[in-house]
Amino acid sequence: MAVSLNNTYGFAKNLSTSLFTERCHDAFFVEFDFFNMTCVKIAISKMLGIGIIAGSMLVKVPQILKIMSSKSAEGISIPSVCMELFAITASLSYSFISGFPFSAWGEGLFLALQTCAIAALSLFFGAGSLKKGSKKGETEGSSAKAALFMAIYSAVLYVLMSGITKVEVLRTMQACNVPLILLGKSIQALANYRRQSTGQLSAATLGLLFVGSLARIFTSIQETGDMVLVVTYMAASLANGVIFAQILYYGRGHAKSE
Repeated sequence: MAVSLNNTYGFAKNLSTSLFTERCHDAFFVEFDFFNMTCVKIAISKMLGIGIIAGSMLVKVPQILKIMSSKSAEGISIPSVCMELFAITASLSYSFISGFPFSAWGEGLFLALQTCAIAALSLFFGAGSLKKGSKKGETEGSSAKAALFMAIYSAVLYVLMSGITKVEVLRTMQACNVPLILLGKSIQALANYRRQSTGQLSAATLGLLFVGSLARIFTSIQETGDMVLVVTYMAASLANGVIFAQILYYGRGHAKSE
């Protein structure tokens, strides 16, 4: 019985120290100092990070399902999606190679895979409906393009995360994220404004991305101290907030006929 209790205590302590550091474990569970603000901030940051990672596993699934159910990527800007994918991949690779804790960047892995799927589906189904009077194939999707895109992205991901690429290059890519995020989302926002509709964009997905990027500002300050990452998430919060506001404003309106 005593051995079992010791094993349980040992497991609980290892789990606690992996989340809060050993100093904070002692502060919370040995000294019962629950108002140690340094450790409280660490605990909040870790919990937010875990919550963001858990949410990121499904955050873009509503968007993927919406495209698949309608068999259309109408309203989705492929250049915008590709720029977002570059930004996510650059941040993911930079954080991984820099050795930041998984709780600080783990959602990037799931977001990258889901964003890649959205881009591939947009190429497969076509990012728009075939208009009356258009020539066949003008806006239709292409399975070959979708497969080629996924193959190229897989190769790029390997090159960036296998250690082949120098960290200085990854840091430069990360620094380029801010203008790319703003430009990519601006393309999508402008397309929404011109159409007076957000097409197949998912409110659930954009809302979760907006909340997640806001939370990441705090966790990045707390866990990495890297201002490049902090500024990147500030830009992402602003950009996601604009698109989410458009979804709320335009509602379920359809694209205007030309």
